[in-house]
Amino acid sequence: MRPPLVTDHQTRLFMKYRQNNSIEVAAAKASISRATAYRIDNEVRLPSQDKPPRGRRRPDPLEHIFDTEVVPRLKAAPGIRAVAVYDEMRRRHPELSTGIRRTLERRIRSWRAVHGEAQEVIFRQTHEPGRLGLSDFTDMGSLGVTIASQPLDHLLYHFRLVWSGFEHAHVILGGESFVALAEGLQNALWSLSGSPLYHRSDSLSAAFRNLDADAKADLTHRYEALCAHYRMTPTRNNKGVAHENGSIESSHGHLKNAIRDALLMRGTRDFGDLVSYRAFIDEIVSRRNAAHGKRIDAERPHLQALPDRRTTDFEEVIVTVSSTGGFVLRKVFYTVPSRLIGHRLRVRLFDERLDVFIGGTHLLTLPRGRARANGKHDQVVNYHHVIHSLRKKPMALLGLVYRDKLFPRAEYRRAFDVLVEQLPDKQACKIAVELLALAHDRGCERELAEELARVLDVGKLPDLAALRAVFGPDPNQLPTVHVQLASLNGYEALIGASYAGEAA
Repeated sequence: MRPPLVTDHQTRLFMKYRQNNSIEVAAAKASISRATAYRIDNEVRLPSQDKPPRGRRRPDPLEHIFDTEVVPRLKAAPGIRAVAVYDEMRRRHPELSTGIRRTLERRIRSWRAVHGEAQEVIFRQTHEPGRLGLSDFTDMGSLGVTIASQPLDHLLYHFRLVWSGFEHAHVILGGESFVALAEGLQNALWSLSGSPLYHRSDSLSAAFRNLDADAKADLTHRYEALCAHYRMTPTRNNKGVAHENGSIESSHGHLKNAIRDALLMRGTRDFGDLVSYRAFIDEIVSRRNAAHGKRIDAERPHLQALPDRRTTDFEEVIVTVSSTGGFVLRKVFYTVPSRLIGHRLRVRLFDERLDVFIGGTHLLTLPRGRARANGKHDQVVNYHHVIHSLRKKPMALLGLVYRDKLFPRAEYRRAFDVLVEQLPDKQACKIAVELLALAHDRGCERELAEELARVLDVGKLPDLAALRAVFGPDPNQLPTVHVQLASLNGYEALIGASYAGEAA
């Protein structure tokens, strides 16, 4: 009869108790029989080591092809995937079963463990408080966020302290750029109230793209000047080596998952405006920082003190206003007041706005536009800038290059389409331009849009006379008020009376 099975655990227990007890006592404590105890007392190996190796239970399906066909292919193309080898072997040998895929993958993996090329080693680092901060950008398109029901194409600038896990996130409307990095990094440092010794970025690869040598050198100089302002030593990970920024790359996923969960809990991915969405992101990041509050408080004393002020987080460009009433910058046409035609303006480019100066005087702020995804130009148009000229040439509206961007609200565009469909072009353009002029003169853009929507919904055309009567009196019909100024002799008499009173 086959002896009863004894586990390795029982054997170890028996050998332990055998050191201080008789065979019988040790066997009882290990829950084995006396006969088994005598048998294993002289054994030098565990029961599992006495088992004979399991032999092959079926013929090797790769025996005739692995060494002759698979191995030469692995040597010739070390990076080839196992599934590609499997497809090639199935094509060459149709008699092979589809079930050999896992067998082939295991065999290739074993072969590579013995004969494969050396792989890159990841060296884990010991981090010190206050030493290293990381910056990177991550795409947020997969979350499907919308602003007023319109998709928001944006990135998230992400800063993180390696030791404590402090995070800061900033919504970026354009692509990766020095401006976005400078604005986001400075916001993070001032929120943190300190700066680390070293700052690491991902080489600004997207910002460097399509730049000539001089522009790249200028961008490098500006990045180094930004870090020097905060007494940080700039470092960059090697291009295309994501794990060198691993402390923030992995954090991207955690932060995006937290945002995704918060959007699901919120019940909608739509926000009324960009300010609301940014506040939503700030709240999530604040909650994540609160979870690391003790470590963040412990790291703050090791950070460097901030300078007295921020440094520049914008690009400055000189532009000339053309006769079209605007200027082109980075493939975007911007309108400005027509009085500036022919003037050279100094423009500061921020991530989401343009500040326009003439000399040292700030003139206006414009929302920043972006070139279209296909590389074509786009426009940022304010109808207030051109309406006075358009009233003189209303037919220019029909073929205007930036007509779609001229209408401030969808109701105005809808009214124009209905007018063109039902009236002659000249009359339709005249009415559409006068509607814009009415909104400009009376300051009733939103109210007029609501009234246009009501009129169009009942199938009527806009009546200019009725709309002018609704939205206040015509400035030309206001009465002229004449003010009769008092004579200066009266003031002379009053001054003389006051002097007489003082003398008395």
